[in-house]
Amino acid sequence: MKILHISILKEDGDVRLDRWIKRQNPNITQGIIQKLCRTGQIRVDGKRVQAATHLKEGEIVRFPMVEIDHEKAKQPQQIDPKLAKQLKEWIIYQDDDLFVINKPSGIAVQGGSNVTNHIDGILEALQFDSKYRPSLVHRLDKDTSGLLLIARHPAAAAKLAAAFRSRDMKKVYWAITTRRPSPLSGRIDLPLLKVEYQNGSHIEAADAKNKEAQRAITEYEVKDFAARKLALVELYPLTGRMHQLRVHCAEMKAPILGDKKYNKEMPYMDGFSQKLHLHARQLDMPHPSGGRLLVEAPLPQHMKETFEHLGFVVPSEKSAVRTKK
Repeated sequence: MKILHISILKEDGDVRLDRWIKRQNPNITQGIIQKLCRTGQIRVDGKRVQAATHLKEGEIVRFPMVEIDHEKAKQPQQIDPKLAKQLKEWIIYQDDDLFVINKPSGIAVQGGSNVTNHIDGILEALQFDSKYRPSLVHRLDKDTSGLLLIARHPAAAAKLAAAFRSRDMKKVYWAITTRRPSPLSGRIDLPLLKVEYQNGSHIEAADAKNKEAQRAITEYEVKDFAARKLALVELYPLTGRMHQLRVHCAEMKAPILGDKKYNKEMPYMDGFSQKLHLHARQLDMPHPSGGRLLVEAPLPQHMKETFEHLGFVVPSEKSAVRTKK
């Protein structure tokens, strides 16, 4: 059996041992890794370790290249060449650490029930000459358009994920709501709870005393409106719960246009697209290699048409991306 001794690079980041080993030998199972740790066959700087041990730059990992029964191993997902080509076209910013894409509405970020094509399944298309498979840093709903952040190596993924967990990552969404919020600006601090039904799941507002509910906070400001109905609302999520913005808008009686799941009163209006009018517009973040990065995503076509129909100012696409020191 071949024994490897590999030094942990800066690009590997603060990664768990088991995840790092799976990158070296993708078909190895978690059970085999744990057994090799228990028997001392996997060591870090000569010491016994657990599968969950976090590695640091410069440490030497000793591990055997275990032979895998490839007939039983999980077959890699086939990449849809058309979707892979589109993924590259959606890139609006890239450097050595990350990609930022402008995801269209209707494209799933990850797989699930009845979902065969999704962005996570084709990230190999962005690997190019790197030894690391790119990884998602956060998620967007299938029907939400806008900025999606993809890390190019584990160290960048760890730093960006930490920024998302902190208040140092500033996120701005734009929504067209079918009622004008009152007051015109404010803060929604309303816990959310996932409820399972026979035909699916639903996110609902919950009592703060419910121990299963998760705290969710959104700040908002009305930027423009047409009469007393349709409004352009800028949303600033301070937490990242599933469907948070959609539920919070519905709870303040200003549900989002095109939201058939949470806009029970008037999800669609004559003359407007039936697509969800929710767009991840801006990310202002600490860059993994230092300084800050500000990225803005141009509006999708259906929201651009709605802006023009309502007389709202359509932002210039030339300001889509810029960096700050």
